[in-house]
Amino acid sequence: MLTTTKEMLLNAQAGHYAVGAFNVENLEFVMAVIKAAEDKNSPVIMQTTPGTIKYANLDYFVAMVTTAAKSVRIPIALHLDHGDSFGRCMQALRAGYTSIMIDGSHVPFEDNIILTSSVTKVAGSMGVPVEAELGKVGGKEDDRPAVEGENPFTDPAEAEEFVARTHCTSLAVGVGTAHGIYKGTPHIEQEILKEIRKHVDIPLVLHGTSGVPDNQVAEAIQNGICKVNYATELRQAFTKGFMGYMIQNPACFDPKKPSKEGMHNIYQVVCSHMDNLGSTNKA
Repeated sequence: MLTTTKEMLLNAQAGHYAVGAFNVENLEFVMAVIKAAEDKNSPVIMQTTPGTIKYANLDYFVAMVTTAAKSVRIPIALHLDHGDSFGRCMQALRAGYTSIMIDGSHVPFEDNIILTSSVTKVAGSMGVPVEAELGKVGGKEDDRPAVEGENPFTDPAEAEEFVARTHCTSLAVGVGTAHGIYKGTPHIEQEILKEIRKHVDIPLVLHGTSGVPDNQVAEAIQNGICKVNYATELRQAFTKGFMGYMIQNPACFDPKKPSKEGMHNIYQVVCSHMDNLGSTNKA
């Protein structure tokens, strides 16, 4: 069942769990994530970055996810992750995405408000929820340069003003996580997250979660996180399974065989996260 993220995340907020948002790169990723969600009876968000949709356009992903959603009863949303412009967001809306993120975190506060508001005005009129971002999630995001030397944390008072002025329906916050591969053990600043929660009543989103210990994620959910993003970890899992099969079977020329190993790895990762997020049996 293809739906928006609005009710999904409000239910998670009320129930003190989070919905997993998994970046999908191709058909195999979509099938593996759907199977995990169905087996776990969990709502799920599948999302694509601008880099992914430059590789295979929006219509391909709408077709794949819509087809998958017709075969199951669990709630499924298709989300634009890190929308990098007003135009990109409009393209996703026209294509049939059921949830949009506009990421203005790389521009000044007032510019972020103007950009985000321009998207919420259009998407809101279509009944499509909009995720925004305030603060800096570190590391390298998609094909953008890494963020270095900037305060990575979301200011709680600014967050309150930002939500009130933009009317975004969820907010990605900077609380110490980073995109990509961590060099050390990541640390979520739970006290900052608690303070943001006091100022903001809409669902909060955690980016850069691949590699963050499960106990930190679980604590963050109790402190207000309702959507948790995973991308790098799924790419690593798929590639490990695919390449592992090819190393053992170098004469193989059927891509379905190594792909099945990659899909199995993604399935296991997604199932494990759904249990930790508390979304199992919440569909």
